[in-house]
Amino acid sequence: MILIDTHTHLYLPHFKDDLEQVIKNAIDYNVVKMLLPNIDYSTIGRMLEVCTQFPTYCHPMLGLHPTSVAEDYARQLSLIRSAGQNEKFIAIGETGMDAYWDKSYLSQQENAFITQIGWAKEMNLPIVIHSRDAMDIVLGILKTHSDGKLRGVLHAFSGTASQADLAVGMGFKIGLGGVITYKNSGLEPVIEAIDLQNIILETDSPYLTPVPHRGKRNESANLVHIVRKIAEVKGITTEEVAVTTSRNAIDLFKLKINNS
Repeated sequence: MILIDTHTHLYLPHFKDDLEQVIKNAIDYNVVKMLLPNIDYSTIGRMLEVCTQFPTYCHPMLGLHPTSVAEDYARQLSLIRSAGQNEKFIAIGETGMDAYWDKSYLSQQENAFITQIGWAKEMNLPIVIHSRDAMDIVLGILKTHSDGKLRGVLHAFSGTASQADLAVGMGFKIGLGGVITYKNSGLEPVIEAIDLQNIILETDSPYLTPVPHRGKRNESANLVHIVRKIAEVKGITTEEVAVTTSRNAIDLFKLKINNS
């Protein structure tokens, strides 16, 4: 049984003192791949360093996070794209829309999101989408730009079962993480409704730590708690959850496991 963390920010300062141990912890819990979404131009260097240090386990993405979008977003996008010209990325992201923290730049966020959708199509890569308090906006943009070539995941999904169904219908996976273990998450009906074939696992570490470790720094080893919660809600084995979600991630991100 293997696990894949499709969303972790291992390059952030939260891990500067014990990154090797965090990677070892993940491996000890059968997490064989950790996929690293980018935040902005300033994070690319460190992200690539981590992926170079642990090339078997860590793989980078290319993108501009919506909460990093401001007046200079076009320059940020240009710098990020230039920085990525000679590197191999497994996805475009993290991109999308965020109406939770600051609504001042929503139009710029939308422009940046659409630009990165274009990158995903051009580079034939999946796209990793942030949609906090903006699910309907994101789905509307995807509906406009979906053409059968666009694929990806709605990261940290927090919408309804019907919204999940719309996303799946456009070729997207649903990313589930620690929030599903929270008592008042409201996501159990969504988990019940989504076919396991459309789910991938993530931690968003160091954030969104699952129960029973909520309040502490999150890390990829905690995927086991997310697996258990999905298995409990669906009434299936943890092995079935692990096998199917890992296969989903391998297919979406074109990952190679054990040189296969």
